[in-house]
Amino acid sequence: MNPSRERRIREVIRCSQPDLTVVLENVHDPLNISAVMRSCDAVGVREIFVVYTQHFLKEHNLKVGKKTSGGAFKWIDVYLFEDLEECYRRVRERYGRILATGLGQKSTSLYELDLTLPTALVFGNERTGLTPQAVALADGNFVIPQMGFTQSLNISVACAVSLFEAQRQRALAGYYDDKPRLTAEQQEQLFARWQKELSEESWVHRYAIPVSKKSPPLLPIYLEREQPTRGRLSIEGSSPLTKFDL
Repeated sequence: MNPSRERRIREVIRCSQPDLTVVLENVHDPLNISAVMRSCDAVGVREIFVVYTQHFLKEHNLKVGKKTSGGAFKWIDVYLFEDLEECYRRVRERYGRILATGLGQKSTSLYELDLTLPTALVFGNERTGLTPQAVALADGNFVIPQMGFTQSLNISVACAVSLFEAQRQRALAGYYDDKPRLTAEQQEQLFARWQKELSEESWVHRYAIPVSKKSPPLLPIYLEREQPTRGRLSIEGSSPLTKFDL
């Protein structure tokens, strides 16, 4: 690895936000998922949670399996669930607060939230938004204020707006500067993880990680993974995921 590449990777790691994440419920357009992941990377989010409820899969004749139609994003871990409650349980263990984006629900403006606190932001399906269960199980609900005739934004746009508001608040708090969210030791561990994966050219083997009630605890973002434990994500009838490089 050349020195400039190493400096860049270490800077990205130093700016990572391990207490900020995104949950996507029934978002089946891979282009939207890829756009969300790019926004996540831009603000330092290093893992996301994707859930597909059985009702949604049955209604839309979709199937989540182990075969993939495209590559996964290199720098973000993707956890895949088919049980919303289990997804929320795992996310709450890791992030504490879960905030939903249910339209028509009692809500707080995005700009009134304190996003320097550990937070998971939940975004819903492109057509119908979040399910009532996803809103009910969350710790709060927020909206992005809009002044025009449009009532909602595209999922990837809404996620980007929310994440960059979190970035603005966290930058003011020094989280990208003198108060990094990962300790020096954790930064070194994440660098070692990425360095190993790069040297082994194992990125093509990194797919979404299926999680069920029987799955072991999720590893912190900075710890190495065993490649055989990874699963693959496919949604029958969808187009390939877009590949991105840092």
